[in-house]
Amino acid sequence: MSSAKVVTYEELKAHSSKDSIWILLHEKVYDVTKFIDEHPGGDEVILAETGKDATEAFEDVGHSDEARALLPDMLVGEFEKNGELKVKTATKSASQSAAVNNAVQQGSNLMYFVPLGLLGAYFAWRYYSNGSL
Repeated sequence: MSSAKVVTYEELKAHSSKDSIWILLHEKVYDVTKFIDEHPGGDEVILAETGKDATEAFEDVGHSDEARALLPDMLVGEFEKNGELKVKTATKSASQSAAVNNAVQQGSNLMYFVPLGLLGAYFAWRYYSNGSL
């Protein structure tokens, strides 16, 4: 289908049953009806996000590149800009995302090295306090 079509909030709400499911992701509307039975998370997960902006739920799960590659074939059109439903725009920049990833990596490194350092210090203390030298 053409991406030139503008989908209204009423149209989005009308397609919120298992027979016809449209999902709003990143200000675009997708028809996921044919995919519903194949979805690894089950149909309940998708049905819970119909009729509203599902972008946050989609991103929180961390979908694979393969899942994202399926989206263009399911595109219905762009969501109306000034409708009843206000869509959430992406507020994170690439630098913020990189900073968060870097902080997580540094934190996970500390999670391993601090206990190892303490364990090494304990054994050194035991070795030297017993008068083994």
